[in-house]
Amino acid sequence: MTRHRIAAIGGDGIGVEVVEACLQVLEVLAQRDGGFGLDVTRFDWSTERYRRTGAFMPEDGAEQLRAFDAILFGAVGVPDVPDHLTLWGLRLAICQPLDQYANVRPTRMLPGIESPLRGVGRGDLDWVIVRENSEGEYAGQGGRSHPGLPLEVATDVSIFTRAGVERIMRYAFRLAQSRPRKLLTVVTKSNAQRHGLVLWDQIAAEVAREFPDVTWDKMLVDAMTVRMVMQPASLDTVVATNLHADILSDLAAALAGSIGVAPTANLNPERDAPSMFEPIHGSAFDIAGKGVANPVATFWTAALMLDHLNETAAANRLMQAVEAVTADPALHTPDLGGSATTQDVTQAVIAAIRGRND
Repeated sequence: MTRHRIAAIGGDGIGVEVVEACLQVLEVLAQRDGGFGLDVTRFDWSTERYRRTGAFMPEDGAEQLRAFDAILFGAVGVPDVPDHLTLWGLRLAICQPLDQYANVRPTRMLPGIESPLRGVGRGDLDWVIVRENSEGEYAGQGGRSHPGLPLEVATDVSIFTRAGVERIMRYAFRLAQSRPRKLLTVVTKSNAQRHGLVLWDQIAAEVAREFPDVTWDKMLVDAMTVRMVMQPASLDTVVATNLHADILSDLAAALAGSIGVAPTANLNPERDAPSMFEPIHGSAFDIAGKGVANPVATFWTAALMLDHLNETAAANRLMQAVEAVTADPALHTPDLGGSATTQDVTQAVIAAIRGRND
């Protein structure tokens, strides 16, 4: 039996709730399939730890995670601590040292969930958004000078390197090549960002020559929002910069019915460090502790994790269970207009995995 070492970081708010629900499901799934096992280590890295110790995670936290095969992450962020402290103190403090440069966000309409777009069916909205996850406006370059004075200045420098853009473009073209439509849209804003994103466009055209079987086009990010809403069926695989894809993938999740069902994989494609898997919905303190958080995004995230660990059959079984549950409106949580609880959904997915109705 193959055993996988999993680091579980619930973090803040509903992150803790959905990660614990997901671990329940994964335990049953491993028992059901029998070919693999999970050795889970829980970490208390969070804002609560920051308040207690002055740090969200230990100084060598990223190095500690190198011993694991994958990381299951919940969310970070609380209302009374500035978001830049929580993001850079935990999530980016993991992603960047472990070089998880490909953030992959599949988006499609699950059974029983309707898009807010009129007349859009499941076959019309089936996308994968690839987000460059190490550069752009999130590279951490910049600073503040003359604080509090009338001439105070703050800068965030958008970084684009040939190496960084080439590797994300190749990843996106390979992913598009593996999908039935072999279609890629490259998102840019090179009309205004005339240096970094002109380089982005140039490298996209260079890499495209390596993939003659992939049809590709280029869209300015503002026009892309219109296309996502008005022509969703025209899209398949999308690649965009760190900032642009961060925004577009949230729009994609909303168009697919709810941000509560949207997964993320932060991948180190070379596998020289563990990858991290997380739902995109955040810590949602308005519903934390109420037991009504939608765990579907985390279950789908876990399916991505299993697929990354080459447990393809288990990943497929989990997604089949999730889709069987979302198809039942009685098992929709409040974000989907229902009244089901986190545990209602979790137990229903477990029953579907076991192959019976409990």
